[in-house]
Amino acid sequence: MNKIVLIAMMVFLGFSAQAQTKKNKNLKYATEVNGNCEQCKKRIEKAAYGVPGVKTASWDVSSHQLSVILNEEKCSPSDLNKAIAKAGHDTKEVKATTEDYDNLHSCCKYVRE
Repeated sequence: MNKIVLIAMMVFLGFSAQAQTKKNKNLKYATEVNGNCEQCKKRIEKAAYGVPGVKTASWDVSSHQLSVILNEEKCSPSDLNKAIAKAGHDTKEVKATTEDYDNLHSCCKYVRE
């Protein structure tokens, strides 16, 4: 009898753990990305769309907010931040390397914090 109860508990815990790891296919994510102009907008959005699982990406020049809808089964917000940093733009979570920042066009260079 004890074995049956133990097996039932293990099955229940297995299903509970699986339910908690279910990921959102339409995660709305917003973050601040440094940039200056329309050229930056194109580069930032292109970098975002280059991440598998990103469905929409829009960066606002005046507010510096990047709004994205992404599939968490294919990518994470961390993947997105790394891709944008690789394009030379600092995000709130990931800073671009000096080399990537130096590759930006002169009009796109922003004041780094």
